[in-house]
Amino acid sequence: MYKKLYRLMVWVLLPMLLAGCAADGLSQQKVAYRKMPSPVLTSQPVALSPKTVDQLLHRPLAYHLGPGDVVSVSVYLHPALSATAGSGSVGIPGALVTNGGNIQLPMVGLVHVAGLTMAELRIKLEKLYSQYIIHPDVSVQLQVAHSIRYYLLGEFTAPGLKFSDRALTLLDAMALGGSVNFAEANLRSAYVVQDGKKLPINFHQLLNEGNLGENIELQSGDTVVVPSIASMRAFVFGAVDKPGPVPFVDGRLSLLQALSSAGMNTTALTNAQLRDIRVIRSEGTSGQLITVNANAILHGKAAPFYLKSGDVVFVPQTVVSSWNQVIQQILPSLQAISGLLNPFVSIKYLSQPNN
Repeated sequence: MYKKLYRLMVWVLLPMLLAGCAADGLSQQKVAYRKMPSPVLTSQPVALSPKTVDQLLHRPLAYHLGPGDVVSVSVYLHPALSATAGSGSVGIPGALVTNGGNIQLPMVGLVHVAGLTMAELRIKLEKLYSQYIIHPDVSVQLQVAHSIRYYLLGEFTAPGLKFSDRALTLLDAMALGGSVNFAEANLRSAYVVQDGKKLPINFHQLLNEGNLGENIELQSGDTVVVPSIASMRAFVFGAVDKPGPVPFVDGRLSLLQALSSAGMNTTALTNAQLRDIRVIRSEGTSGQLITVNANAILHGKAAPFYLKSGDVVFVPQTVVSSWNQVIQQILPSLQAISGLLNPFVSIKYLSQPNN
């Protein structure tokens, strides 16, 4: 009886003991890695210039008229020429912008207004009315904004096209998409597209740290993209057989794994300078230029170096003397994949030189 009880206890406790041993093994491995020296030789901070940041993120945004909007128009001392009451829609005074982007006004007739700011509309109407009135004094006012729309793509619980009756900040617009699926979201590679350009927003600081400095004002038509962790990738160039993007596996990718995936045979090295691997890392408006000794990792003399989504890795063919030399060598490769890069890299190295 005691032998049977003993065997039963062994079968019940054995999986727990093995799991404990495995967990201890992983813990010991992590402790061992922490005790090993870092393979990072140098890390140099870089950032976009304050002027560039202001131009991209803090510029004043004017509202542009679109279908469904209602504007009131008044001409001083000429009330018969004004559109201030009853001509918009039920209960809304003013002129309605049609689906064709036009409004109907007394005397001047059909006026195309889509895409105009209120200041531009006033100038246009004064020019039109000057054909009939000496020095017309025209006032315009937006009564209702029905054309404001945002596109929310990726890891939202309710992605898609969203409408608003007023201009919104980034956080307000994102709230229209429900909530962000943080477990599946790749915040490091999230971005906003405005006027055809990716803006360098640090979504991690905005959503996880509450940094409202990243909560920019949006304009109608902006697209907010929060990609999935399944889309995480780094980019490897230089002395490799298969340059380009390398996907992460379950959200992780070590430097040696990336080099192997890119076609570098780390057991039969010739030209590659493993001791001088360069990594461009970025998020938001800032980044790091990192030099890594992958040779030390390969021979167990340094801890592994894990990449982050959007990292650009360069394996030099020969010794490089400066980061300027690295950028010049990697520039054609970056230009070829500019649409895939984090906004910081594109703005810093592919646009104006003073960024």
